[in-house]
Amino acid sequence: MNQPPLLAVDAPSLYFRAYFGIPESAARAPDGSPVNAVRGFTDMLATLIRTRRPDRVVCALDASWRPEWRVALIPSYKAHRVAVAPSVEEVPDTLVPQIPVILELLAAVGIPAFGVDGYEADDVLGTLAVTQPGPVEVVSGDRDLFQLVDDARGTRLLYCGRGVAKLDDADEELVRAKYGVSPQRYADFAALRGDPSDGLPGVAGVGEKTAARLVERYGGIEDILAALDDPAAGFAAGLRTKLAAARDYLRAAGPVVRVATDVPLPSSSFALPPAPVDADALFALAEKWNLAGPCQRLVDAVSRRGA
Repeated sequence: MNQPPLLAVDAPSLYFRAYFGIPESAARAPDGSPVNAVRGFTDMLATLIRTRRPDRVVCALDASWRPEWRVALIPSYKAHRVAVAPSVEEVPDTLVPQIPVILELLAAVGIPAFGVDGYEADDVLGTLAVTQPGPVEVVSGDRDLFQLVDDARGTRLLYCGRGVAKLDDADEELVRAKYGVSPQRYADFAALRGDPSDGLPGVAGVGEKTAARLVERYGGIEDILAALDDPAAGFAAGLRTKLAAARDYLRAAGPVVRVATDVPLPSSSFALPPAPVDADALFALAEKWNLAGPCQRLVDAVSRRGA
């Protein structure tokens, strides 16, 4: 019998997806407030618990969505998402008040949700992936988390780029087939390719195919940079010039793209309770925010997962 997994959820990834995927007009509280993100997030979580049947669940948050140590290395990191201050993320006005409701709902069910100062949700998920007993299923729409996939540890990425109903259940074979690199080299590949959504420019003129070939032939970024100094390394002249021009960027980008795996996590078993730990609070939330259906679906998923 397969061991039930730890479901490690990238909460911001899911609630942003829910917010933009469900019209505000389709999900409102009795007072008219939009609850589209809460409704979508709750339903996605219910689907994940029902289909994956975890015995442990935890939601990771962005305590520091743009950590200073990453910005110090790459000043453009997520700069296009900055609102009024370097540490403040630009979030839609009608999403902001929905996030505390999501956290209240998770607390009522008994699902821990936390971030750690100085780190992003990705880093919390990375640390969970390497420190918690497997199997671990990480849920996110962030491609950077393909680097966490590890068949030996039983760590998979449930990539929800097309939604929770069409998950890419990623093992090492899928990552290699999709990108041409192993998960262990994904961060090096991503630094070379760049990622406009994170403000990472990549190496000019180096796309996915070239990045994959470089990583497969030479290894990680440090290996590639070392090979640049070897006349016999076999670089085409134009490519050598591009990589040499990006040397400083590449040295800085590796640590930025690589997910931290040593975040100090709060002590918890992350065990999923068989029923809400505070049913009265959950009922009150469902009534206040017009969420009876989604809350019931989540309760049903939690109570029936072992059936």
